[in-house]
Amino acid sequence: MSLAADDETMTDDIDWRPYDLTDGHTVLGDVRVSSTIETPLSTDRHLLVSLPPSYTDAERSETSYPVVYMHDGQNLFDEATSNSGEWCVDETMARLSDEGREAIVVGIPHGGDARGDEYTPYPHEEYGGGDADQYLQFLFETVKPLVDETFRTRPGREATGLVGSSLGGVVSLYGFFEYGAKVGFAGVMSPAFWWPGEPMFEYVADQSRTDGRLYVDVGGQESPDNPELNDAYVRDAERMAEQLREQGFTDDRLRFVVDDDARHHESEWAERFPDAMRFLLG
Repeated sequence: MSLAADDETMTDDIDWRPYDLTDGHTVLGDVRVSSTIETPLSTDRHLLVSLPPSYTDAERSETSYPVVYMHDGQNLFDEATSNSGEWCVDETMARLSDEGREAIVVGIPHGGDARGDEYTPYPHEEYGGGDADQYLQFLFETVKPLVDETFRTRPGREATGLVGSSLGGVVSLYGFFEYGAKVGFAGVMSPAFWWPGEPMFEYVADQSRTDGRLYVDVGGQESPDNPELNDAYVRDAERMAEQLREQGFTDDRLRFVVDDDARHHESEWAERFPDAMRFLLG
């Protein structure tokens, strides 16, 4: 479903409720949950929207905010819904607010077993995938217009970003280039470039865009039980960062971080997320 046909009707059809804060949930601040949204993907979805602390301040009732669209939405705010721990995005954004950095964060839950399909632009010979275009079409033709209609956003490219980890990092970088007219920054954390492989590097090499901001990182212990895969994570991230530099991304546009002891885990992304957002939000 696309919003293009009737934005107002679609917006009116979606209900929003406060996040359930009963025992066992770890959400901080004002997080809203949408009713179910029809998608062309494997499953329909609801959205999670974390609003800045100042959003409901009467003195700032006319203020609009940048928007960060994040993948794996069930892992961002709540330990109870996460796969193996949360990113603590709500807590981090509350702290960043004290520094004067605020943004609306939209969490889009992944499609369960279809996650690998949705987050990869090119298939893996063993694991399949390759449906990122369909996922990003849903994000930019349905989710973004809905969020812009419902909340006080800054809808322009410079205030719109994508952030994700592993395959979520892959689709964030792909979306940064594929939707260059709509995306101004991207966080690419522990990217699993080994899945799409060489076609991903070829795709990025063909892009001429050098504006916007990119944060790319990788841990030195992404997969310590599989040395070959661990080496692939580090090697590919370093290769992509170097390729981006060669294409013209200067230090004020590209931040590359290697965290030597970090594993492939939500707790590690939670630890690096604050500095990533400081760089991306400026």
